[in-house]
Amino acid sequence: MMSKTFAFGKPALIVAAALLALAGCASKPDKYYTLASPVAAADAAPSTLDSPAPLYIELAPVSVPERFARPQMVVRQPGGSVQVEVLEQHRWASSFENELRDALSGNISARLGALDVTKGGRQTSQPVWRVAVQLQQFDAVDGGRVDASFSWTLRRSDEARTVVCQLNVGEAVGGGMDAVAQGAQRVTAAAAAAMARSVSAARANPASTACVNG
Repeated sequence: MMSKTFAFGKPALIVAAALLALAGCASKPDKYYTLASPVAAADAAPSTLDSPAPLYIELAPVSVPERFARPQMVVRQPGGSVQVEVLEQHRWASSFENELRDALSGNISARLGALDVTKGGRQTSQPVWRVAVQLQQFDAVDGGRVDASFSWTLRRSDEARTVVCQLNVGEAVGGGMDAVAQGAQRVTAAAAAAMARSVSAARANPASTACVNG
């Protein structure tokens, strides 16, 4: 059997080294973050499911600006720059709008002692509070702040009225994406707390149609 010998010149070796370097970069693991955070025991309400008037909530898909509709974290450059950076190596655990919806619904449910029936789980005869959230702003600056602006509407399924609410919230953050993600968690938790308060207020005052800053 004839053996074959292959000789590689310097250009081929350079190309091979470059390919190995690219493979090493591609294999670098991404960091994944979540917006969900546990609700402190002092802020959590007992479940209403065994009460005569159980509370059900339903959170519509969260509307977000198109630039955030991705799993990658998006940060703004400091100093009021118009530039943003999409971070391939730092991602949310799911697409941002889904991560935000899950975090809000879990936090609101815990604070109200409610059952989230977004994906089903209630009889049609049982009224449900429907929450529709729009994220208008979500600016994150590494070593700076995370500032967000939310608006939302509330409507009980067996009522005609719609309650309109809004909230501006911000958190100072340290340097690094871990700190930015933690700031985003705190902002999300603050928004969920405001939304939970607005549901409680709407339940207590059947005539209300607006709330300011949650």
